[in-house]
Amino acid sequence: MADTQRFSTQWGGKELIIETGRYAAPAGGSCTVQYGETVVLATATMSEGVRSPDLSYFPLMVDYEEKLYAAGRIKGSRFIKREGRPTDNAVLTSRFIDRALRPLFNKRIRNDVQVITTVLAFDEQNDPDIVALIAASCALHISDVPWAGPIAVSRAGLVDGNFVLNPSYEERNGTIFDLDVAGTAERVIMVEANCNEAPEDQMAEAFRFCMDHLQTPIDLIEEVRAAVGKEKRDVLAPKTDETKEALAKKEEIQAMAEPFIRQQTEELFFGAPKATKSERRQAKKEIKERLEAHLIEEGIEEDVVGYGLSHVDDVIESVVSEKIIQDGMRVDGRALDEVRQLDIEVGVLPRVHGTGHFARGETQVLSVVTLGAPGDEQVLDGMEQVGTQRFMHHYNFPPFSVGEVKPLRGASRRDIGHGALAEKAIMPLIPDKESFPYTIRVVSEVFSSNGSSSMASTCATALALMDAGVPIQKPVAGIAIGLASNKDMSAWKIVTDIQDLEDGTGGMDFKVTGTRDGITAIQLDTKTIGLTYDMVVETLERGRLARHQILDQMTSVIPEARAELSEHAPRILKMHIEPDQIRDVIGSGGKVINEIISETGVGSIDIEDDGLVMITAVSAESGQKAKEWIEQLTFIPEIGAVYDGVVTRIEDFGAFVKIAPNSEGLVHISAMAPFRIDSVKDVVKDGQEVKVKVVEIDSMNRINLSMKDVPGYEAPESAKSKGQGRPTNGNGRNGKRPNGRGPRGKKQS
Repeated sequence: MADTQRFSTQWGGKELIIETGRYAAPAGGSCTVQYGETVVLATATMSEGVRSPDLSYFPLMVDYEEKLYAAGRIKGSRFIKREGRPTDNAVLTSRFIDRALRPLFNKRIRNDVQVITTVLAFDEQNDPDIVALIAASCALHISDVPWAGPIAVSRAGLVDGNFVLNPSYEERNGTIFDLDVAGTAERVIMVEANCNEAPEDQMAEAFRFCMDHLQTPIDLIEEVRAAVGKEKRDVLAPKTDETKEALAKKEEIQAMAEPFIRQQTEELFFGAPKATKSERRQAKKEIKERLEAHLIEEGIEEDVVGYGLSHVDDVIESVVSEKIIQDGMRVDGRALDEVRQLDIEVGVLPRVHGTGHFARGETQVLSVVTLGAPGDEQVLDGMEQVGTQRFMHHYNFPPFSVGEVKPLRGASRRDIGHGALAEKAIMPLIPDKESFPYTIRVVSEVFSSNGSSSMASTCATALALMDAGVPIQKPVAGIAIGLASNKDMSAWKIVTDIQDLEDGTGGMDFKVTGTRDGITAIQLDTKTIGLTYDMVVETLERGRLARHQILDQMTSVIPEARAELSEHAPRILKMHIEPDQIRDVIGSGGKVINEIISETGVGSIDIEDDGLVMITAVSAESGQKAKEWIEQLTFIPEIGAVYDGVVTRIEDFGAFVKIAPNSEGLVHISAMAPFRIDSVKDVVKDGQEVKVKVVEIDSMNRINLSMKDVPGYEAPESAKSKGQGRPTNGNGRNGKRPNGRGPRGKKQS
């Protein structure tokens, strides 16, 4: 196309390509970004007018669209073949992009802004989340949407002791951490990381590595902007004389109100510590009441008093930050590095398989573990993720937890994101399937929330798993670290364990989880222009100290996983069979395996392709019955072993004896007694139970058995009298073969 323009640069050993003018011309800004053979389309569009002048928040919508065609796949469902609701991975990526873009918008904007990223091609090597965020940054920067970008994002892994930029999926499997950093070369705005107990100093080096590689894509985006960028719209300037007058009046009243709000905040919030959220809420209410009376007394008309009242929250947050920066004071009286009081319990519910209750200040979470059969694994059927998942963490945040009334509509994007963070934090410590074959589901119920319920969920989940007897290697804890900073960030202080008023403008929510030995997950979102490297380093250290303090109290309640599972949890018996025996256990159309389940009463029987059999049963007795049944079906006899058998058929040359449902061997007439006998029927009868010893398994897997070689065996008297005690020849035979011929094939007389 004539309007198409192409821009490219080398980044991490691959070409990063941005194209504009080819697709989505009606959008405010659009582009495609290609890295390897992964291609993402991004669009950024803003509505013409404001949604509502009374709206209390900036209406930004960010969506990441997975398309199965991008990976050359068709949906696995038999009935629905088109993409449906977003997968959890798509939701998490939407949040990943949103958290990076949002801080660079003016929060006073009331026009709807929508950013959509659509994966058009996926090469299964280059993760589309990195490409999508770069594409979103470029689309916004070249659009008419006012935004203080651009930014970029880079990923770091540690492969063979060296940092690798944007490692492939295969390379990421072997690294101890997977770190995504969004921002600029000087400032970190958003972080997402999952780690396998990475040390803090190594994580700090990885942050530096990521920041050092952000400038290349930013320079490319600036090149695109210079060539095709649109003029930014001024949506905040008043358009009419009426709105100009209203804005001037609002600013005048707020300027009048601010000193009064500051003085009242000093008195009501810092005159004496406000330990609880309800006390702080009451203090805020009292400030508004006093302000309203003050403004009316000063001659402000009642219909515009609301201009002043709307300024209360911003001023209180500003004063709270200033007191932290200047005086090291917090509204609840804590030190800057102090964790709120902890309340920790395990085993608080009957019947369930394991529980952990964790409260930190007014944030309270109960996590409940359910152990299931291997077949209860979640099936993943997305663009990137295909397969199964055996450890799941789900997070519920009901409205009553913050004293609100809202309809229940299922898991929100926030619920999915917080659940995934705690899941990621615990995942490195979950035992492998071979040693602990259960499917594990943990649900965290947030009963009260005032500061980082996701980190409380992480702690409660670790407690619940240990209470359930899941042999996690070590307990995991998490903490949210905050920031108080002024407008240009020339002055700042790091704050441990933030709550309500401490998570406002100029702040951050830097969540860090891990064990005593290292970090397992990080997630950052901020309400600033970004963090410096020094801020990041101090935050990691502050998180380490707080995490250890929490772990001390957790291990004082339950030092390690319980040795036994709950009596109400199912039991899983494991055994191995040969892969070519799987069909014997399953049977035609599942007939055999369903019969075993029905007759023994077990819950389920799961068989892996490598022959691992896992029997899930409520009672040990039923599980053992099923195991013995399968052992019989897959029985492989050992040479020299003695077995109980049943005679199934008698021939002139010997008797066939079944020693297992699928195993039958021949006891030759010469192996029925230590002397010559004339007839097999003199020794055994059809259906008779006998003891036999396996003496040979030939190249065709035919089993030769012996009765005479069983220790303590004595032939029947009837055989002795007829055979007259004549010994057999040296090779244990009586001189005749089944075909009636002798050793050289001659007819015997």
